Amino acid sequence: MFSSMTASFVGANSTETPCDRRCLANSLVQKELFSAPQSDNCTIIVNITSIQYETLSFDTKDMKMTSRIKVNMLWNDPDLGWMQEKYKYPTILLPVDKIWIPRIVLDNAIETTMEPYTNDVQVRRDGTVVHSVVLFTMVSCEINLFNYPFVMGSCPVAINGWSQKTCALTLQIADNVTLVGGSRGEWHTRGVIKTVDSSNHVYLQVALSINPFGAVVTLILPSGLVLLADLVSFALPFEGGERNSFKVTLVLSFTMFLLILNEHLPSSGNCSPLLHYHFSFCLVCLVMSTLASIVLTRLSIDDSFLLCRRSAKPQHDSLDQEKDAGVIATQSGNLASEMASLQKIVKFLQNIDKGEKEARSKVAFAYLLDKFCFGFFIIIYIIYAIILISITRADICKVNNLDFWDDSHHKDDNFDYSYT
Repeated sequence: MFSSMTASFVGANSTETPCDRRCLANSLVQKELFSAPQSDNCTIIVNITSIQYETLSFDTKDMKMTSRIKVNMLWNDPDLGWMQEKYKYPTILLPVDKIWIPRIVLDNAIETTMEPYTNDVQVRRDGTVVHSVVLFTMVSCEINLFNYPFVMGSCPVAINGWSQKTCALTLQIADNVTLVGGSRGEWHTRGVIKTVDSSNHVYLQVALSINPFGAVVTLILPSGLVLLADLVSFALPFEGGERNSFKVTLVLSFTMFLLILNEHLPSSGNCSPLLHYHFSFCLVCLVMSTLASIVLTRLSIDDSFLLCRRSAKPQHDSLDQEKDAGVIATQSGNLASEMASLQKIVKFLQNIDKGEKEARSKVAFAYLLDKFCFGFFIIIYIIYAIILISITRADICKVNNLDFWDDSHHKDDNFDYSYT
């Protein structure tokens, strides 16, 4: 009798179809758990087990940093659990768009895009959900560019949950933060660490630095070479205008470098790059040197550089008249006329010699002033170099990248909104 009952029980169970992993997953999907788990205190705790950070680019002009962040996280949703007695599977896979997924908030982000790393999430028997997301984010980051291109700074990336009065999404971020990739253009990511400030704000501190080689070759070195060429141009004679045209060419070429600088670096802000002031100083010195060369060219010709004063009228006409008079007197054969003509010719030659002496005196005076200008610019450049080195070694400018926190939602946390 017992054997017959056992046989009938086995036969009855053999007609039932066992529920496999897909069957279990479909049964959980049919619950349509699109809303967040609702605990007694209306707080959801999400554990960030690891973070993989990568800097994609840094816009020096607009001071914006673009990053790719892979976040591995897990949380507990009791409604997704199942009993071991009924289902023997420890884990299953569910479609990522069929259950609730926490939304990570970046407090200082200008633009953020969150994408699932995979289209499936892993769910454990106790309702623990394991998932990974990829964040593409752009944050505003003001770095002290005063000593550009010799810059080292940091940018915060504030990864947080959210808080709406009595309800909140709390992120518990582990210290397992790794860096992927280092160099992106002229910027180099030196490291990234999890940081907690005095107000319990959690953020990623991204340490950045600039490779100065490109800026030195394209901006600083050309500016120094242009100033050196301007000093060497004092060896050129200023008669004829060759020096003036050369100096004007230097001014125009330096203006081109100034335009490149304005397109690459921000021209305003709390810590405007010292390179802007350096280029402005160099441009002023080049223009002053050009103007000095033009004035010296004028002084080598006339006694005054005033435009309203005209030089003495040349005596070429009187020379021709005196030559004609001498020729006529010689042809007439009159001795007295010949003596008078000879005296006029002697006087004229004396005037020519006097004019040549005055011209040489003017040129000599102009070259004396030219030597004075050359020494003046050398002294100015030496003093400027000393001041520039002193300023770059001093810590003048300070920036604060942590002024974006919004703590207004904490003001009324003690007020009970449950009556609504």
